[in-house]
Amino acid sequence: MPVRSAAFATAAGAALLLLTAPAATAAPHDARYVTESVTVDPTGRLAADGTVTLSGTYRCTAGTGPVFVSSTVSQSDPSVRHGIGGTRAVCDGLEHRWVNTGTPSANALKPGAAHVEATLMELRPMGGLPLPSFHARHGQDVTLAEG
Repeated sequence: MPVRSAAFATAAGAALLLLTAPAATAAPHDARYVTESVTVDPTGRLAADGTVTLSGTYRCTAGTGPVFVSSTVSQSDPSVRHGIGGTRAVCDGLEHRWVNTGTPSANALKPGAAHVEATLMELRPMGGLPLPSFHARHGQDVTLAEG
């Protein structure tokens, strides 16, 4: 019985400490403190010839290698993603726009709901080889509009 009493006392003490500890609060979002980010506009364009245009914004700080904003889009099957272009990024700490265009295989996409993922990625030289280093990623549901 003494072992159970000691275990109970330890558990009760831990619970009491948790109850009296101050609650952690999340810092409010302030764009002035965001150094690296990528966003996706809520509407993409799907041309009659199947060309897709996606866009958004990005912000990054200086890197040691070239930095790109890449994007993929998926529709009915989320495991099937179509790469839609890539844009070279300027990493000066300021917010910039990105626009990527690409043409997936014929009839792969149609107007309507879709999911886009944008990635801000640097090719860092490591031992003579450029290796990917990810700065930011954002996924968002969008609408592919004709046009």
